[in-house]
Amino acid sequence: MSDSRLFKMTFTYADIQQIEKEGQSVDQVLAQIDRFKKGTFPIKLNRPCTVNDGIVTIPEGDLKKIPALYEAEVQKGRMLKFVPASGAASRMFKDWYKCFEEGNFYPEEAGAAFIESLKSYAFFNDLRDEICGKGGDIERLMETKRKIEILEFILTSKGLNYGNLPKALLKFHAYPDGNRTALEEHLVEAALYVKDAHTMCRLHYTVSEEHQKQIEDYLSRITNIYEKRYDVKYCATLSIQKSSTNTIAVDLDNHPFRDQQGSLVFRPGGHGALLENLNSIDGDIIFLKNIDNIVSDRLKPVTILYKKILGGYLIYLQNKIFSYLRLLAKQEPGEDEIAEIVLFCEKMLHIVFPPLFKNLSLPEKCGCVVAKLNRPIRVCGMVKNEGEPGGGPFWVDEEDGTQSLQILEQSQIDSNSKEQKDIWNSATHFNPVDLVCGIRDYRAQKFDLHEFVDNKSYFISQKSEKGRDLRALELPGLWNGSMAFWNTIFVEVPIETFNPVKTVYDLLRPQHLP
Repeated sequence: MSDSRLFKMTFTYADIQQIEKEGQSVDQVLAQIDRFKKGTFPIKLNRPCTVNDGIVTIPEGDLKKIPALYEAEVQKGRMLKFVPASGAASRMFKDWYKCFEEGNFYPEEAGAAFIESLKSYAFFNDLRDEICGKGGDIERLMETKRKIEILEFILTSKGLNYGNLPKALLKFHAYPDGNRTALEEHLVEAALYVKDAHTMCRLHYTVSEEHQKQIEDYLSRITNIYEKRYDVKYCATLSIQKSSTNTIAVDLDNHPFRDQQGSLVFRPGGHGALLENLNSIDGDIIFLKNIDNIVSDRLKPVTILYKKILGGYLIYLQNKIFSYLRLLAKQEPGEDEIAEIVLFCEKMLHIVFPPLFKNLSLPEKCGCVVAKLNRPIRVCGMVKNEGEPGGGPFWVDEEDGTQSLQILEQSQIDSNSKEQKDIWNSATHFNPVDLVCGIRDYRAQKFDLHEFVDNKSYFISQKSEKGRDLRALELPGLWNGSMAFWNTIFVEVPIETFNPVKTVYDLLRPQHLP
């Protein structure tokens, strides 16, 4: 009897009800279990993308022309800002939680640094008010070095409750007229580069179901402030990660993992699950940037300039692609015309055609070119590699003998191959998650983004639940395998445009201070 048949027989009626409540079918769950058994399929790196070999640098003379092209299109209401904002803040405070649980800072110097830097955090005023409201005095607590009591006011519901909030609602930056959360900074950014001719700014935040109401309430309180300040009208929408994108957990023998009550365990499918959210948006040109990658106003000009450069470059390429696709839809071009289109594909879009392409008939070449051009397009900012953890841009070997441009994580390559590790370590650039996406075709119809996913590029990781080991499955990453078959262009952007906040100490970097 096959394993699939066996699993179907061992799923109880309660299991099937649970699976259906997740928005899935038994067959879908069995397919996920099959993926655990097959394991992952390592991506084969050909070489890192470098400047003039997969990474474009915008010539000095075009730094004004391209934003001007963008300005003409933003007026038409084509732009939308998409912000993955479901991350909890708890990971930011990992070190502080450890100190809180252990009752002290180690070494002693770390505790002194904590007290010394406390006033530099944008949440300090809120912390002082919380402590004052409970009859305390923060200055006194700092003088007497009652660090753990201060941590309690920061992390728990006794005070700010920052350990249980979404990262979007943490105060990141201090200003004379009021300090701002990460969510507010994205409202400000949107006002500076996605405002249309009717002063409309379109944003979409993906949030966790747990924090949805908190974020909705916060937006309702503060939106009017920024609408008046920047003369805009916000259309800010929210969505949650669908439970249908969760994946079943298995034990180390690849059998369905069950909790202490005997129920199946489903886990979030990683940021690749947000493809569903992106696909559901009624958008055209969408800017994608994580909630924690923001700067204060004094550093925003370079960020805004390069947003317009990335968007303008996408529009320039999209106009060329659409004109070629319209030509190919109306008539069969001659050899000279198809040669021009192929050259554009190779030089501007970094498309590599199969070795036998040159032997195809003219109609076959036209069909191949249409298949390559009629895809979603993304222009991705890349910064020079300065040691930040995360993925990067690479040329990847495909099964048909070609190469493609991909954003990869280290877990996607063969960790046992010295050659592959050497290629990975030779990368010159880093992925800051700074994308502009064109999700409509030359007829202004939305692409179904599911059609452009490399379903083999899923992740398997080992986790634990209450001391028991399990294996978890993550869907192809949103900017990794979920966009594997998009037309992809990498553009070098300044390191100043990348300022993430992964730990609370990052808020003390100069980019985040007044």
